[in-house]
Amino acid sequence: MTITVLDTATGMSSVLSADDARRREALSDVLAPMEGMFRYFPGEVDLVAMHAMSFGFPLDRQLDETRDALARLVEADAWGRIERSLIAAVDAQARAVSDLHVPDITCLLVLGDPTDEYFMGPVRGFSGNGSATGYISLTLWPTEENLARLEAAAVHELNHNLRYAPGGVVWDPAAVVVGEQVVSEGLADAFARQLYGESGYTPIGVPHLGDDEVFDKVVSGLDIGGMQNFTAWVHGDPAAQRFGVEPVGLPAGAGYAVGNRLLDGYLTASGTTAAEALHASSRDIIDVALRTLR
Repeated sequence: MTITVLDTATGMSSVLSADDARRREALSDVLAPMEGMFRYFPGEVDLVAMHAMSFGFPLDRQLDETRDALARLVEADAWGRIERSLIAAVDAQARAVSDLHVPDITCLLVLGDPTDEYFMGPVRGFSGNGSATGYISLTLWPTEENLARLEAAAVHELNHNLRYAPGGVVWDPAAVVVGEQVVSEGLADAFARQLYGESGYTPIGVPHLGDDEVFDKVVSGLDIGGMQNFTAWVHGDPAAQRFGVEPVGLPAGAGYAVGNRLLDGYLTASGTTAAEALHASSRDIIDVALRTLR
């Protein structure tokens, strides 16, 4: 098992210092090691276009502001902290699950777009993706909150990687339901909390942790199938509006808040840790949690 945190400090510096005509090509070179993250996409993927769609920093504006943000990441030792957190988290997870399969992992850290109102607003300047086993992507703006929880954010995405690695839980696009993603977000947060305390909570879900109305609403949708429904039920109405799907009347991060409550109920009732629950089925977690919480 090898964990590679790409040297995007050097890469982004090269992009930001490149001539206008070369900037796109330079960014494509930085992103090239992440091509396998999109292996299930049909046809060839434009990595620079995916960068823009994923809130990545713009190439035609805010260049000085982005350079200053990059300097803040370097000063915070962001890359070293992420690498150390991933190594420690793999060790903790391997001690809890004896037959754990850990793939080689490539991690990308890039700056986001400070002019994107959705990115800087509802999602608080952070977006992570650990859904494709072997790859972790972290896109952020270096606010104090995001710098303080770099380790927890990386470990959250690692948990997704390991849950769906070979030998783990099978993500079947034809059969997966909202409940699986709600549980996976709650489990990833619970694992991050096991290692890093309160900073393990994904911030967008925190305002709704104690909201029973939000809890009941999300629970009512746990059996809804079809990945096209996940944005609205897990990320909430602001995400639904941003990505052009039908809102269902939920605030930002609702699924994260409910996932955390479900996991806390399950872990308390089962007497297990989040690390030990890595491969627990979402159906079992939901059933045990709801018996405990109701």
